[in-house]
Amino acid sequence: MSQFDHIKEIAKYGLENDREQLLSALNELVEHSKKTKKVNFAIQLQSIVKESIRQQSANNLTKVGSDSYHQRIDDRDIQELILEKVTSDYTLENIVADDSVMQELEHFVEEHNKIDLLQRFNLPVSNKLLLHGPSGCGKTLASYVIAGELKKMMVVVNLGAIVSSKLGETSKNLSKIFKKASLENCIIFLDEFDSLGKIRDYSQDHGEMKRVVNTILQLFDYLPQSSIVIAATNQKEMLDTALTRRFDSIIGFSLPNREQIKSLVELTLNKSGFTFSNKAAASKIMTQSKGLSYYSIQKTLMTAIKRSLFKQNDKSTKSITKIDTTIWKELVASEKKSLQV
Repeated sequence: MSQFDHIKEIAKYGLENDREQLLSALNELVEHSKKTKKVNFAIQLQSIVKESIRQQSANNLTKVGSDSYHQRIDDRDIQELILEKVTSDYTLENIVADDSVMQELEHFVEEHNKIDLLQRFNLPVSNKLLLHGPSGCGKTLASYVIAGELKKMMVVVNLGAIVSSKLGETSKNLSKIFKKASLENCIIFLDEFDSLGKIRDYSQDHGEMKRVVNTILQLFDYLPQSSIVIAATNQKEMLDTALTRRFDSIIGFSLPNREQIKSLVELTLNKSGFTFSNKAAASKIMTQSKGLSYYSIQKTLMTAIKRSLFKQNDKSTKSITKIDTTIWKELVASEKKSLQV
């Protein structure tokens, strides 16, 4: 069944108000999207389904003044501050990175999987993680992996809504988000963290940034150990040093080397039904891809797959489809030129 067939089913059951069949059709589209390598779309759709089920449960009659009642009020209050709520299926097997990065991620996950053991000996649990490095090198993917490994909901913060021109409003918005994380033991993901945690004597700071950084420091200090904050930035040097020191773990991501590019390509093509028309040429392109990010390399490869598929002009379904390496080579060269690599 194609993606369009799934969408038609969803439309049909939605218009018929058949919730059970609608959820079934949505779950089938999630699985179809995973199989066709549209993993981010699958995760977002899956999160929408799970959040809808949770909201349906919460919408049952609740007593005014009860915890459930106030939770629903709080959810409405911070709705605009959240970009999305993610429930991820990603694991450590879904990410390619330096050995040191993989080890740090494994240690972080292990601490939370064994939190009871650490607490029994009154040992602190690392729950504040800073990810830094060039754009497209796996920082956001790493947050999905942690959420998936720990089976925790991840709240992706809408920084555009968090940061306010009104005096003191940014700090209040941050407090609301951290309160939610404390109540639900979820993960807060703050991308482009440098827009919040700039150095307090930064030249464009007019006092508000100092208050915001001080607020974050206080919120970090009182964050329950079962809740997690993951911050990501491309400009670690812009962060206030006092704030940087508050993170339990700081992981630096870098551009992929030749072996990591090969691993990324293998992971992308695994069980996809696609293979290269010329393996020797593909190997050379992997070497030529050095200097590009994981994201850029995967983007060019996926585009090459689609264009190779269109080029065949064959309506019959084949179990193995060849990727035209000439197309991929041209796309890699174009990407490097546009990024001035």
